[in-house]
Amino acid sequence: MSFYLSLDDVPDLARGAAILGTGGGGDPLIGRLLVEECLKNGKKIEILDPTEIDDDDFVIATAMMGAPTVVVEKVPAGSEAVRSLRALEKHLGKTADATIPMECGGLNSMIPLVVAAEAGIPVVDGDGMGRAFPELQMETFGVYGVSGSPLAVSDENGHTCIVDTGQDNQRMETFARAVTIKMGGAAYIAEYPMSGADVKRTAIRNTVTLALNIGRTLRKAKDKHLDPLAELSAFLKDTIYGHGTVLMRGKIVDVERFVRDGFTQGFATVESFDGGHEMRIQFRNENVIAHKNGAVVAIVPDLITIVDVDLGTPITSEALRFGQRVAVYGISTPAIMRTPEALQVFGPQAFGLHEPWVALEELSAAR
Repeated sequence: MSFYLSLDDVPDLARGAAILGTGGGGDPLIGRLLVEECLKNGKKIEILDPTEIDDDDFVIATAMMGAPTVVVEKVPAGSEAVRSLRALEKHLGKTADATIPMECGGLNSMIPLVVAAEAGIPVVDGDGMGRAFPELQMETFGVYGVSGSPLAVSDENGHTCIVDTGQDNQRMETFARAVTIKMGGAAYIAEYPMSGADVKRTAIRNTVTLALNIGRTLRKAKDKHLDPLAELSAFLKDTIYGHGTVLMRGKIVDVERFVRDGFTQGFATVESFDGGHEMRIQFRNENVIAHKNGAVVAIVPDLITIVDVDLGTPITSEALRFGQRVAVYGISTPAIMRTPEALQVFGPQAFGLHEPWVALEELSAAR
């Protein structure tokens, strides 16, 4: 069912979105502050259930694009993505009836909320990634036939660019990435213009509500002095994700991080508290693979999130530091992200990984 977001909802939503962001998607705190400012100023944000949109409604996805580490230094004003929305509307000669998140993780779960508040349109409760991914073609919208372009890109200086590569979503990503780099490494986009019928067919449904409920679960566990990750695993059993598990607890002993080609990339190494196990996690904005003692324990598109071991609060890629006490937590992906056509777009080979995808629940059972 549709609902209006309250000010009290925002911290929970940001927390849950950071879990689903798998280390990427941008710092959710920045997005949280932007959304809270909108609500404090009396603006309304309606979260619209996908079943309640009309088939002929016009929906545009909005998001941040670029390296999350750059956003920490180049904080958005909040108007950039709205400018992209308006530029794309003008280019297409159509006005959006709603916006939808490109991804449900990190800052990019928040940007569409700001757009909705400023533009006076609802946010569809769903997204195109079910987590965060680093590239624009890695969306279920595109996997199931929606063209990502034309796309509008805007920066904080008021510059806007239209990218149109027809049906070639991979080339759209390449061109938009080049523009984003020229805009300083972080920009704001409007993309995947589509009908309400397309949304119903291609979106991962109700992931905004999912993120909100994940955040609530973690907060309530902390308030009741319960194990937050055990509570999260219990909650996920009744969702389309189905399976969540702790992969290892320990201390971060090494972080290698750099920005290359518009992405925050690198590795984090975690040593178990007893010193008997080592986990190496590779990230490209998001965490994409985890090896424990040399064996794969989780691999993209399944979710790998690093959280504070005591609080269950997620830690983004740009915030990883030597000495942090963490738990590495895995979440399985929903069925719409496991099809052969989906894995072709955002399976392991799309990240240059040579290991095959094996479902998290299978890897967990084999441990």
